[in-house]
Amino acid sequence: MSQDVVADALNMIKNAKKAGKKNVKVKRISNLLIEILKIMKNKKAIKTYKINSKEKSVTITLGEVLECKAIKPRFTVKKTQIEKYMRRYLPARGMGTIIVSTNKGLMTHNEAIEENIGGCLIAYFY
Repeated sequence: MSQDVVADALNMIKNAKKAGKKNVKVKRISNLLIEILKIMKNKKAIKTYKINSKEKSVTITLGEVLECKAIKPRFTVKKTQIEKYMRRYLPARGMGTIIVSTNKGLMTHNEAIEENIGGCLIAYFY
């Protein structure tokens, strides 16, 4: 395991999906990971997640996710550069989501373009 909680969790989700499992338990959590899971739930990539504060873990029920990865290094982008990274990480136009950390919190790349702000690329999924 590395020091990156988000990368480890997204890797566990991807591996569980490839193995045909419906649930995955992530033993290390962070506030950033919880925000990413909220976005993934809104986009139907995962069905539910349940946080266990005693064990400091989260149990995730997988949804319609095919691929999910953390973006390393975490590129800082201007609002005009988001399109370039959409072509790099997403398979097709209109398919998939890039999660961007902005000064207004985490949001999808579409919301960032709509708000006309840039930020730091965190992860993507489709």
